[in-house]
Amino acid sequence: MPRKFITADYEATLNRTIRLGDALPPTHLARFVVAAIAQLDLSRLYGRYGKRGGTALAPERLLGLLFYGYATGAFSSRKREQATYESIPFRFLAGEHHPDHDTIAQFRKTFLPELQDLFVQLLLCAHLAGVLTLGTVSVEGTKLHAAASKSQAVSDKHRLELEQRLRAEVAARFALGEQADQASQAGAPAPPLPGSGSGRLEEITRRQVRLAHLAQAKAVLAERAQVRDEAEQAAYEAKVATREARARQTGRRPGGRPPQPPTPGPRDNDQYNFTDPDSRIMKNSTNQGFDQDYNAQVAVEQASFLIVGESLSNHPTDQGEALPTVDAIPPALGLPPAAALDNGYFSADNIAGLRGRGIEPYIATGREPHHPSWASYFAAQPAPPPDDASPRVKMAYTLQTELGHAIYRLRKCTVEPVIGIIKEVMGFRQFSLRGIVAAAGEWCLVCLAFNLKRLHVLLAGQPLPPLQLASVGPCSAANDVSPTGC
Repeated sequence: MPRKFITADYEATLNRTIRLGDALPPTHLARFVVAAIAQLDLSRLYGRYGKRGGTALAPERLLGLLFYGYATGAFSSRKREQATYESIPFRFLAGEHHPDHDTIAQFRKTFLPELQDLFVQLLLCAHLAGVLTLGTVSVEGTKLHAAASKSQAVSDKHRLELEQRLRAEVAARFALGEQADQASQAGAPAPPLPGSGSGRLEEITRRQVRLAHLAQAKAVLAERAQVRDEAEQAAYEAKVATREARARQTGRRPGGRPPQPPTPGPRDNDQYNFTDPDSRIMKNSTNQGFDQDYNAQVAVEQASFLIVGESLSNHPTDQGEALPTVDAIPPALGLPPAAALDNGYFSADNIAGLRGRGIEPYIATGREPHHPSWASYFAAQPAPPPDDASPRVKMAYTLQTELGHAIYRLRKCTVEPVIGIIKEVMGFRQFSLRGIVAAAGEWCLVCLAFNLKRLHVLLAGQPLPPLQLASVGPCSAANDVSPTGC
């Protein structure tokens, strides 16, 4: 007997009428996004609209498309527009309207400054819901591609070569034109010139425009070099002072090569990108290559896995990003009692800066082995270092204490999964906007979308409580939050 199969009637399926409420369960992320936006204060967004003009879509609808789009990997405005026709969650969020991609993109660009306020409001809602009590935070950074091409970058050495070549080409074309004018006045046959008169003028104009762009690149590279020179000179003087202090303490000259003074001015490999001048060439730890990137930072609360602070810079290293990221934590949440950071953030200034803010730092002093021996787990705790020990020695001892080991051990399993979810699950690996201000606003949007996804899990799909800004402050007594948790 032949086997039977279940076939599909595609025409009947296409003609079937469905209810969106049946396709979106009550705990669906799209419904949670709509409920969360309803609890936010959008008066600043409404205040940006003019009193005149046609009927505009309410900001709630466009915010829903942005938040849900970034939470699910639809970062393109064209994809979000198409999804309002093809995707049930997007049709629900758009309220059966279909805003074009220009409207969606312009809304994102216009209201980037207001996203930081919405990011803070969402954290306050989480605080009132009892799922966020600010405790120890973990800080980590990651490199994200800028909306720029490496082929549109120029090094200072190549810039100088291009300037010389373009100036020579412009001078040669002016000289040929002068020879043609002189020959015409003398009645002699003019020397052969490439192209027509208008074509020659366009060639000269194009090279002059490129020279103007190279001059702008020269000025920017010189400004960056001056900032770097000041930092390197301060570091050099600090090394010399440390070396001299060690010599006075021991009574003999320290071993090793003495520090060399920095060489001022731009360097041959300093690069400027014409498509996004604010971005920088940074080393990619994955393939050891170099990409045009930004350095994105997050501070994650260890108990809730929520991003409570975020920042963005164009600095290739993380050492100077610890304090700006911690300072980005909303004052209404208070200050964390401690912060765990990896060895890329280690510096005496970061230790002093965090302690000056009332935050106890736990910063790694070096790389941890991937497979430590069994003896390291049962090793006796070392004796406390002397008072005149270096900050590195003192921090190494702090991390070996029971408390320090417990706090730092949670860093890898709190902040690194958050970055992994953003880059792998949400799929955000490259900015769509250019310029550090716009890219910072987009990074805030990414962190806000992640917090929405995380709150959706923490609250099991239940809506957020109403936000009453007047009653929310540091160490609020709502939901029995203890003052030490703020």
